[in-house]
Amino acid sequence: MSAAPSLARRSGEMLLGAVAVAWMVRVYGRMEPAWVGLCFVALVPWLAVLDRLRTAAQALVAGLVLSAVFTGVVLGWFADSLRAYAQSSNAWAYWLVLLLCSPVLQPQFITAALARHLARRAAPPGAFLRVGLTAALVYVGTEWAWPKLLADTLGHGLYASVWWRQSADLAGAHGLTFLLILINECVLAALRAFAARGWKWPGFTALRAPLGVAGALLAALTGYGALRYQQVSAQTGSGPELTVGVVQANITNYGQLAAELGTFDALRMILDTHYALSDALMKDARPDLLVWPETVYPTTFRSPKSQEGEAFDNELAAFVGERQMPLIFGAYELDQEREFNAAMFLGPVGREEERRLGFASYRKTLLFPLTEWIPDLVDTPSLRGFLPWLGTWKRGPGPRTVDFPLRGGRVLKVAPLICYEAIFPAYVAQAVGKGAELIVTLSNDSWFGTSAGPKLHLTLAAFRSIETRLPQVRATNSGISAFITPTGDILRETGVGQRAGVLMRVPFTGHLGTLMVAWGDWFGPTALLVGVVLLAQVMLHSSKRHSQR
Repeated sequence: MSAAPSLARRSGEMLLGAVAVAWMVRVYGRMEPAWVGLCFVALVPWLAVLDRLRTAAQALVAGLVLSAVFTGVVLGWFADSLRAYAQSSNAWAYWLVLLLCSPVLQPQFITAALARHLARRAAPPGAFLRVGLTAALVYVGTEWAWPKLLADTLGHGLYASVWWRQSADLAGAHGLTFLLILINECVLAALRAFAARGWKWPGFTALRAPLGVAGALLAALTGYGALRYQQVSAQTGSGPELTVGVVQANITNYGQLAAELGTFDALRMILDTHYALSDALMKDARPDLLVWPETVYPTTFRSPKSQEGEAFDNELAAFVGERQMPLIFGAYELDQEREFNAAMFLGPVGREEERRLGFASYRKTLLFPLTEWIPDLVDTPSLRGFLPWLGTWKRGPGPRTVDFPLRGGRVLKVAPLICYEAIFPAYVAQAVGKGAELIVTLSNDSWFGTSAGPKLHLTLAAFRSIETRLPQVRATNSGISAFITPTGDILRETGVGQRAGVLMRVPFTGHLGTLMVAWGDWFGPTALLVGVVLLAQVMLHSSKRHSQR
């Protein structure tokens, strides 16, 4: 057979395998119980293609193909969201940029394909577990070493299983990804045993290793999850609960609103809406605190830029003081001509008749690239003229816990997060490790529109509660606002585009230590180190074997 037909066949296999994987992951990524089982076979077509490749160059191409196809099929909504945010009509341009960036957005497919090819070429026949282990470790290690823009990983899809997702408190979602890849390798090995016998029963001996390993991993995942779910549930609700009022006003695109109404009238409308929804919440019940979303006060607080701004500051302080209602809300904070995206903590302290207000703030540290922040090195007037929507905020000092006084003398230890920060497990674990009792996330997800973005963001936030075993209150401007339990259950969920004030009853949760809080995002660097060592060992062994021939 000529080289041309062989190359065409290989290319076709790569493309078909990538499409099959991407579509199965897309369905599995709906995070619905009916489809969660796809995770155990979703990678099999691609792994089978990799087994047929003869050179490292072919493995590299296979990784690149899957990166591009996966990005287009699974993350295509992101291009549409960026186009809408930039108010551009050139959809093709954003799709082109998205696909060109696929090796950066999904690099783990490339490194895992190369690592698996090298390990398989050096390993003796039948050593599927060693080959799969090496590839899985490199896959997860790459995701840690090159944090992806959206922090997505295959393990997030296990959120659909109440028990399986509980293991994230050991090694995070990356640990779940590692297990899924190994089970996929076992399924492929079992299928190969059938194929070797002409798709007849190959006997228990041929299936013992792959099915035994897969069964053991699945049993461990299920058993630990069931046990941990019971333990965490037993520790929840064992003390006084906290009632939190969350306001989702469904007011979006503050910049456009200011351009249409003027800055004063836009801020007037935003505040009046939040005042009204908050007062409606307090008619039937009196929450312990109120939470408004990210940048709901779209100007600097306590550093007014005008007399009108000072009046708005005083008005907001009066709202809190007159109602004796602690409030957490998003605003800008000014410090020596530098602006920060911040969470403001404003609440009454001391005796009620004094009506003295205490204040604290938290500055967002992990800013979304381009739309919130760009490096000073490339921040030039010409670039901003070409891309006027580039962000101007500065980075905060890092994770912290805020001691927030409530009525009755109780001090609530809050781990504040702002939007993008909720997708990074190490950052959240560091904040929680400072003694937090509750995670409060302020977010503005309106730029996602009605895409898969709001649900993905919410699910990633839910993993932070599983990893830290802390309840979480999430307030967004346009959805999805929610209360998340320490087991990752999403309760009191609002819809995208809904205007609502919601009372969230947060039960007391006893202290539950986790490896993720104690060690941070430890599994990623460990996987990378062990994967590289294993790969080096098999390569060294292969080199010695060839030199002895």
